[in-house]
Amino acid sequence: MKPFTRPVVAALLIAASAPAAAVCGSQLRGAQRIESANYEVAYRTQPAKIPVGKHFTIDAIACGKGGVAAPSALAVDAFMPDHGHGMNYKATVKKIANGQFHAEGLMFHMPGRWELYFDVPTEGKTERLVHNIVLE
Repeated sequence: MKPFTRPVVAALLIAASAPAAAVCGSQLRGAQRIESANYEVAYRTQPAKIPVGKHFTIDAIACGKGGVAAPSALAVDAFMPDHGHGMNYKATVKKIANGQFHAEGLMFHMPGRWELYFDVPTEGKTERLVHNIVLE
């Protein structure tokens, strides 16, 4: 082996043995993931298949990206853009631990396309992460 290739091989071996970066919300089995410029949210609903006209809950883990700290608060809401209205209920969100949240009181009262909003308050503004859901 040529002398200048030894450092390259050593670096590749070290990189291959290093642990992979943790994936945000990897402990939430079956989680959906969405991203914005500064945050990533992994969430799952209970029940897993959201029923029309029945309450459901959300467990969410929010992580900062690129050195941004995990958010200390999170708001959850939803809107039907094709109909111009939101939910008939306001979700309550409880902080479980740093970056971990539980939302209750959500209900999609009709089938169709919903936008599920995760709002992260940051220094006088809000960063919104949106996930589209279609209920039949």
